[in-house]
Amino acid sequence: MSYKYVLCERKGEIARITFNKPEKLNCFDFPGQAGIFDEFHEALDEVEADDDVKVLIIRGSGRAFSSGHDLNTIWLVYGGGKGEKKDERKPSQRARLNIDRKWMEGHQRIMLFPKVTIAQVHGYCLGEGATIMEMCDIAIAAEDAQVGHIEQRIGFAGSGLNLVPFFHHVGARRARELLLTGRIISGKEAAEIGWVTRAVPFDQLEAEVERVAQEIMLLPRDGISIGKASNHLVYDILGMTQGWLQGYVTHTMFTNLRFEEGEYNLLKARREKGTRTAFHGRDERYLQYEGEGGEEEKK
Repeated sequence: MSYKYVLCERKGEIARITFNKPEKLNCFDFPGQAGIFDEFHEALDEVEADDDVKVLIIRGSGRAFSSGHDLNTIWLVYGGGKGEKKDERKPSQRARLNIDRKWMEGHQRIMLFPKVTIAQVHGYCLGEGATIMEMCDIAIAAEDAQVGHIEQRIGFAGSGLNLVPFFHHVGARRARELLLTGRIISGKEAAEIGWVTRAVPFDQLEAEVERVAQEIMLLPRDGISIGKASNHLVYDILGMTQGWLQGYVTHTMFTNLRFEEGEYNLLKARREKGTRTAFHGRDERYLQYEGEGGEEEKK
């Protein structure tokens, strides 16, 4: 099949799915919007059905793996308006839960995918991009990649995503600090703390991913299939497969958040000043604490 927002290529025992919205740094939308999320999962269907494939490489085109979510789509995806009309109703809880559940099920699907998955990370790997990377079996990053859950600065404070794998990768105390600050770190530092498997210079990234894929392909197909099923059992034992429930319930709760006087309300700022100005304003508040701010998507 051909897609607008992803490329799906299969050659022998390796498949590659490439996020292909380079002009938007491969930012994501939500289930049901007929965009990159839905096409990504249609491509996953293709790869899953191909018995010849042993390894799936997930990567991004242009300057980023993925910069996170398109901030123009948040809130509106639930069927709510822009808050500009006096009689405008808030989205229902059932609408929020329905979208958020499907979204988090997508994360769960990557985690339990029957092929070995490798995230090839370069450039920005933020928000949704970081979560997709965390769900893969192996993550190999460029040393200068920029990795972070900067979306947490909207106000999540350690909620709203399937965060259980992240806690397992980096440890609870470090995870909490990174979530509470939304700090972005390099691929090299991410490797040092276990967030990615390893980091290599950017010009060696593709070759290193290919090398690892070729090594994995020495395994028999049945061995990989049984190994992935065993991996599912281990994740159950560790409680990692419960994360999708934690993720979608807390995300739905967050969309009902009440902001107090003096607190930064991204939705209000977006309505009054536009998306770009709103999310720059979100990050500029952190400059005095970390020296430089990050962006979930640059337009």
